[in-house]
Amino acid sequence: MELFQRKVSQVLMVLVLGILILYAGFHIKTRLLEEVRLEINRFLGHRTEEMYLAGFAYCRDGEAVTPSRWVLRAAGDLMPLERYIEEKTSMDVVVEDRETYEMILSRQARDENKADEAVQTDGTAKKPDTSLEKLKDFDYLMGHFYTVDSSTSVDPEQLNAQTLLGKDLTIDQSGEGPKVLIYHTHSQEAFADSRKGEESDTIMAVGEYLAQLLNETYQIPTLHHKGVYDLIDGKLDRSRAYELALPEVEKILKENPSIEAVIDLHRDGVGDSPHLVEEIHGKPTAQIMFFNGMSRTKANGPIEYLKNPYIEDNLAFSLQMQLAAQKYPGFTRRIYLKSYRYNMHVTPKTLLVEAGAQTNTVEEMRNAMEILAETLDTVLTP
Repeated sequence: MELFQRKVSQVLMVLVLGILILYAGFHIKTRLLEEVRLEINRFLGHRTEEMYLAGFAYCRDGEAVTPSRWVLRAAGDLMPLERYIEEKTSMDVVVEDRETYEMILSRQARDENKADEAVQTDGTAKKPDTSLEKLKDFDYLMGHFYTVDSSTSVDPEQLNAQTLLGKDLTIDQSGEGPKVLIYHTHSQEAFADSRKGEESDTIMAVGEYLAQLLNETYQIPTLHHKGVYDLIDGKLDRSRAYELALPEVEKILKENPSIEAVIDLHRDGVGDSPHLVEEIHGKPTAQIMFFNGMSRTKANGPIEYLKNPYIEDNLAFSLQMQLAAQKYPGFTRRIYLKSYRYNMHVTPKTLLVEAGAQTNTVEEMRNAMEILAETLDTVLTP
């Protein structure tokens, strides 16, 4: 679109300049003698050039800039639309380039929460059609299973349901060692009835319960990492959480090559009124949301310094989990797509889960882990 606008404005400029130069010729009365008319035309053309097109005359008389380049420059001065578009586009790129890697990581930490405050169910959720024929329709897929943040974009090639659902995400359970890693970039997230200072009332304890369920109920060897990355000098500070967590997670994966799936378990942040809960098995159960980082902005495309070679695998993992969870309509909110990476590049089967919110209770969160564990077993085991 910007290229088209530049081309249109350039053509308009050339037309304006042409009309300006020919102005005299079309406004001389026809009854004048031809010789007089031509002389006046030359005089007016020269005066017009001196007054309005001095730069053209100058470059014609020997300036290094070619007349064609000058015309484009002058057109930009007369009608600044094209120049504004070019300068704005350039400025956007420069702004993003100027942001350091650390600033991007800080923005990740601030932006990941409060993805979708408006979502709230009334307990009457219906199971959507999950047939492949329906899911192959990009509009249907997007309309029923995804929310795309305004900062990023996605296309049918990236969200090809047949491709994503065709990936085998089962883990190899032979051999020793953990198969799943659970950790928390934001370890201090708490709930409506949490007691201050009690780890048992935070997302950390919820992750411990999920690990227990996977280990004991489903026999999926799971390691729960309790590293803290959102406290700096004893104070809550999430600005570097993703940056601080990354080397530790990479170290764990190097020391435990048997790990195939990584889960970063969070609690979402919403407004004061939404209560993200659904009744399942007669118990109030916090809703969850799968979250994908696309490593691309809508304005400038791929973020080269936040590369993720596993975006397709990440998307496959969240979509297969989303569909498996449809056994319990209303348990999952729509998958949320956002622009940054969120450390989802550490392994192909990486899942970022936003479980409940600060308005949920610890009991609702624990109930949600029971359904999440069952869903993970469905997707990860043969």
